[in-house]
Amino acid sequence: MAENPTEVAVGAGVIALAVGFLLYAGQLTGLGSGASEHYQLTASFRSAEGISIGTDVRLAGVKVGTVTDLDLNRETFRAEAKLTLDSDVVLPDDTAALIASEGLLGGNFVELVPGGSMFNFEDGQVIADTQGSVSLINLLLKFVTGSGDDAGAAQ
Repeated sequence: MAENPTEVAVGAGVIALAVGFLLYAGQLTGLGSGASEHYQLTASFRSAEGISIGTDVRLAGVKVGTVTDLDLNRETFRAEAKLTLDSDVVLPDDTAALIASEGLLGGNFVELVPGGSMFNFEDGQVIADTQGSVSLINLLLKFVTGSGDDAGAAQ
């Protein structure tokens, strides 16, 4: 079988590009990072609508982690999200976690609002103060139908 040097060079270039892409994707998703660079916290939400595994966790608008697991607690009927955070982000143990939206057409993310406690979270602890997602459709329905909490009191 005759080998054309141009075909060999193009093939080698394609393989090098594929390996480079895989390495870049691995770094982007955190597959190659060690366990000591991250720690996990658990947040229990009444409604986790709009978030899924891979959703950003942000502090002051900056990504500091991701949602790595999302499951239903069958005893409390709440959504439990495991948040994996960068180890250099040290949070007070009264930090709140809430599900926020990027806008009308944007996606949701988990926002961390630090408190003022002198003590910090350690790996595996639970965030006690959480606020679930707000359904935009339910808000619009309340506005359109006028079925607010104080609608009957105003008449």
